[in-house]
Amino acid sequence: MAMGDIAFNLLIFFVILARANDDSHLQWTPSRVENLQTAGHSVISVLIDKDSKLYLNGQQVGISELSNLIEDLIPENPSEDERTVLLKVHQETLAQRFEPVIEAVSEAGGKLVHIVEEEKN
Repeated sequence: MAMGDIAFNLLIFFVILARANDDSHLQWTPSRVENLQTAGHSVISVLIDKDSKLYLNGQQVGISELSNLIEDLIPENPSEDERTVLLKVHQETLAQRFEPVIEAVSEAGGKLVHIVEEEKN
């Protein structure tokens, strides 16, 4: 009986301390294009918000550390889905801001997927 109590307490402990990869509090407006394809699933998300701040899985990071952090998130022999990095860029962000991010994802071995919205006429 005591072992079950310990296991239950550990489970609750880890659930409370677990950090979700939630970037819903960040504000960005995606670019719009025609003829979209679905991105699939990914556990790695990079976002540049409306203030040009850079986030990895909801945590603000610097461009200099981005490549190493992404590399740490990609497992040892990854499948295609495990290498997928979702890139969310605010529509008014300049190329000089997001091009180094694309380079960092490439250096880390990530497969980049740019998130945009479908253009509605």
